[in-house]
Amino acid sequence: MRLSRRNVGLIVAVTVLPGCMKDMTEGGVSRFLGGAEPRLAETSDAPGVRNAVVRSAEVSPIIHALRTRPSVLVPGTPYDRVAQAVIASDAHVAEAELRVARLRAEAAEKNWLPRIGPRISLDSLGAFVADLVVQQVLFDNGRKLAERDLAKSDVELAAVTLVEDGNRRVFDALSLYLTVQENRELRAHLDRADAEMAHFEWVMTERVRGGVSDMSDLNVIRQKRAATRARATEAAEAALAAQAELDAMAGYPVESVTGMGGLRVVPTGEALDVLRAQGERDRALAQARIARAGHLPGLTASAATDGSAGLEVMTDSLFGLGTMAELQAIDATRDLAERRVTEARETAQRQVASQTRQLEAYRRQADEARGLTTQAAANLDLFRKQYEGGQRQVMDVVGVYETHARALETEIDLRFKAARAELELARLRGALAEGARI
Repeated sequence: MRLSRRNVGLIVAVTVLPGCMKDMTEGGVSRFLGGAEPRLAETSDAPGVRNAVVRSAEVSPIIHALRTRPSVLVPGTPYDRVAQAVIASDAHVAEAELRVARLRAEAAEKNWLPRIGPRISLDSLGAFVADLVVQQVLFDNGRKLAERDLAKSDVELAAVTLVEDGNRRVFDALSLYLTVQENRELRAHLDRADAEMAHFEWVMTERVRGGVSDMSDLNVIRQKRAATRARATEAAEAALAAQAELDAMAGYPVESVTGMGGLRVVPTGEALDVLRAQGERDRALAQARIARAGHLPGLTASAATDGSAGLEVMTDSLFGLGTMAELQAIDATRDLAERRVTEARETAQRQVASQTRQLEAYRRQADEARGLTTQAAANLDLFRKQYEGGQRQVMDVVGVYETHARALETEIDLRFKAARAELELARLRGALAEGARI
């Protein structure tokens, strides 16, 4: 297929025409209309030359908010060690999705360029005719620009998903870690209780042998001890199961990590659900602009190697009786998208406020339980002294010890409930994983 000088001139004219266009209207497809994502320009040391550096906040507020998002995990603490372990072993599915979205956005940035391709037809004599056709959209009512904005919104949503997955993974791992720690502490307490009950059983056995006490009291103590051993075994099994799941998430055993704490209070900005709503709003607006442009006529220039060239006015959708209603529905998309962002922000604030109050309640209850445990320990010491002085029976001391043991179990339960509530509050704020690390 040979190209004449005239044909080459037509193709070159159609190719370079968009780059020479000036800023006419929003419908223009020139890349200089602000549709392409700004990039970091090369700096120059020459005098009078301004360094054109574009900050991330100017490119995408959502991406900037995610990258500068701090974490409430204190470095070096048990929480941070567990979080780093599970993040390092992540399958990075969301990261792969983000990479795909970025490639699509990079491809969309070039949608203003002309398109070239073959045109093959069958003439009346039954012979194939092949031409090379170049098409360039001159005016599309902002469709190409909206397509670039749509691709950028997909990148933002993929980034939000990546941070959400990181926070969810850290939350799940730390929840398992708290389960392990709670059941280990509960088992240690129950083992001590079993040792105490074993001493009471020995005393009661000797009293039964001496005919001082009844066999029924000994049976009660043995039943209480059996229940304590069963609960200790249950706690040990729960700790092993949670530890095995945590090791599977981390990719290697993390049994050496022990202890509690490791959260701090830092300003985290908008909740992740709000950032997702903002990204979905931008995507919905871009889709609405694409749909609106499809109902309006556009202008396309084309040239072929056979010498033909011209301008074509075309539209994706023909006008009908319902076209005006469709355009009104498209225009109403902006209000709907803004309302969804407002609703997401209100829901996030309500959840954070409710969880904050729940955390305060658990902390207060844990403090009260700690005081009750102290009182129960004092009563137990008093009863022991009275028993040794012959003023109390063995079963009296057993009953007081059970009260002390239940108070200590309640304290453990409330303390870990407060820890879980604090962890849940950090999850709602999206602050369990640092955005820059993800």
